[in-house]
Amino acid sequence: MTATNAAHPYMANSTTAARAQMLAAVGAADTEELFEQIPADHRLRGGLDLPAGIRSEVELRRHLLELLTKNETCESNLSFLGGGCWQHHVPAVCEEIVSRTEFVTPVWGTPSSDYGRNHAWFEFASQLGELLDLDFVGLPVYSYGCASGHAIRMAARLTGRREVLVPRSLDPERLAVIRNYCEPAEMADHIAIVPLEVDWETGLIDLDDLEGKLSVAVAAVYFESPGYLGTIETEGARITALARGVGAESIVGVDPISLGVLAPPSRYGADIVVGTTQPLGVPMNCGGGVGGFIASRDEERYAREYPTLVLSACETIEPGELGFGMTLFEQSSYGSREKGKDWTGNSVYLWAVANAVYMSLLGPQGFVEIGEAILRRSRYAAQRLAGLEGVEVRLSGPFFKELVVDFGGTRRSVAAINEALREQAIFGGHDLSADFPELDHCALYCVTEVHAKEDIDRLVETLQEVIGR
Repeated sequence: MTATNAAHPYMANSTTAARAQMLAAVGAADTEELFEQIPADHRLRGGLDLPAGIRSEVELRRHLLELLTKNETCESNLSFLGGGCWQHHVPAVCEEIVSRTEFVTPVWGTPSSDYGRNHAWFEFASQLGELLDLDFVGLPVYSYGCASGHAIRMAARLTGRREVLVPRSLDPERLAVIRNYCEPAEMADHIAIVPLEVDWETGLIDLDDLEGKLSVAVAAVYFESPGYLGTIETEGARITALARGVGAESIVGVDPISLGVLAPPSRYGADIVVGTTQPLGVPMNCGGGVGGFIASRDEERYAREYPTLVLSACETIEPGELGFGMTLFEQSSYGSREKGKDWTGNSVYLWAVANAVYMSLLGPQGFVEIGEAILRRSRYAAQRLAGLEGVEVRLSGPFFKELVVDFGGTRRSVAAINEALREQAIFGGHDLSADFPELDHCALYCVTEVHAKEDIDRLVETLQEVIGR
């Protein structure tokens, strides 16, 4: 074989002969014919300035390692970043089990070959349902934002209405995902997003503004507790009652790791509960899904609107034995494609197995202990930070895991402070200035069970040095 006819080591069909054979099969003289329908002014003229291809596996490995060593990780740095992807402890057994071939490799098979996988998925849904005090839980979707978007569309279908009320303190990234699900105004299925004012002293929803914006056009009121800024919404029962008064659904987002110390949203009137599954045994990652869930009461009107896959169990002919399988498959995009209740697309079904393992390891008492640990450590951090000259902890409402720290009195920007912290191998809080004008010079700090007292003391001492410069 000549050099010009050699295949690329990773693409067996890249030889000149293979290319000619494929062109002959489709009746094209050359590859240009395949793209002739693209207008000339839309096509690139000239070559791309790309580096030479790496054909050797040895060279490729070296190149990738050089790129990866540029990363700054939360293992080699002390991190107080949160805001949607948090540093929680992931037990080794979670990664061990999700790495097993019987979970890593299966996608779809026969009912018998899928039995173990379906059983694991059922355990995910049943354990999460117990944590949420709800009976109907779908398999996870790609992210917290995807779960929120799906739930809002569910509410629009349930009510036939086209408005949703959301607090202004919502995570900007999550809000962007929700906007995608609600579609542009020019589209037939558009859902209007109406912002709710927030009391920037407490971080809680302005109930007067909520009452003024509720109407028979509202499909749902969406809020989170704890929210993006860490605030626990103490008026949750009042909000859900007001929504119910105009026939709207209540959708509440929640961090499941908080439910050992906080009442689940179902206890204060939530109709649909959504949230993230990332704190439940899923490592932080970028470029992939981290998991989101949707749950509700086990009522047919809700079940018929789920776009997700749902697992069910039934007795078999063997006494005491259960069989596990999917139900309502036909209403998903897997079963009905574009006629499904919604587009489901890629999901994080492997993470559901990790979530099930994590929840089974903790058990009810474990959730209480981890919740109490987070409360103690985050409050200790708030106390120490508030003692720094020129520093204030904002939002007087109760908080969980995340807190807003105001550096306005230091006469230094959050960006400058974070840069100085980075020099000391510390990731400071997320800068809120650009997203929330009301929180200028503020940063969102996250404290979880992985932060020891010594870590918090180190942060405070380093900040004291940085501010005093």
